Amino acid sequence: MNPLDFSGNTFLVTGASSGIGREACLYLARLGARVGLIARDKRRLDETLAGMEGDGHLTYSMDLAMVGDIPERIRKIAADLGPISGLVHCAALNDAQPLRSWKPELHEKLMQINVTAALALAKGFRHSKVRAPNASIVLMSSVSGIIGTPSIVDYSASKGAIIGITRTLAVELARDDIRVNAIAAGLVNSGMGTRMSHFTKEQLAEIEKAYPLGIGEGIDVANSIIFLLSPMSRWITGSVLMVDGGHSIC
Repeated sequence: MNPLDFSGNTFLVTGASSGIGREACLYLARLGARVGLIARDKRRLDETLAGMEGDGHLTYSMDLAMVGDIPERIRKIAADLGPISGLVHCAALNDAQPLRSWKPELHEKLMQINVTAALALAKGFRHSKVRAPNASIVLMSSVSGIIGTPSIVDYSASKGAIIGITRTLAVELARDDIRVNAIAAGLVNSGMGTRMSHFTKEQLAEIEKAYPLGIGEGIDVANSIIFLLSPMSRWITGSVLMVDGGHSIC
């Protein structure tokens, strides 16, 4: 049996309109999966959908800041798609906010999308009428949640929180036959990684020097998402997979 044959399996991906989330959707479709695509921008969701192989994929325009609505929305999506084998939470905000200009309202907005929405998604997903057997949750953390990076204290805090959430939910949801893992991604030429306008060319060159394998691509992280969703990782839960081109060891 090919562990990367996802035929007959359905997955949900947030942040599906761009970046790593889009790459994950395209990859899952190539492997035969059916995908529910979640993001705010319907037009960009449709762009992702247009590039996907297979059929039966559905898009859902959702504002994840409306965290109270998320569990019920996930149950309704499962009613459309059938039992869901895996949830991938890629949606995130990454607004640079040095401490000297820190604003609580921006902090709350970022934490709501990056952290609180992850909990609400997991709550909806664990419902017995939503998840398929041997289910998997993959949460997107960041190398910034592990090592210090100036000017992104809110983002770093949110991604550090994802690591704590991953380890705790892995224990709590094991009884429900759900594995929970996280990916601590480094900078990639995709999605948020390309919106680095606050850095000069010289600063970007210095950042690249800190990556022994160079700056990555979205597909490099999507590869790891596929692994954590697949039966190949059936005995892995509560782990944080570093996918950062070696940045965290420099």
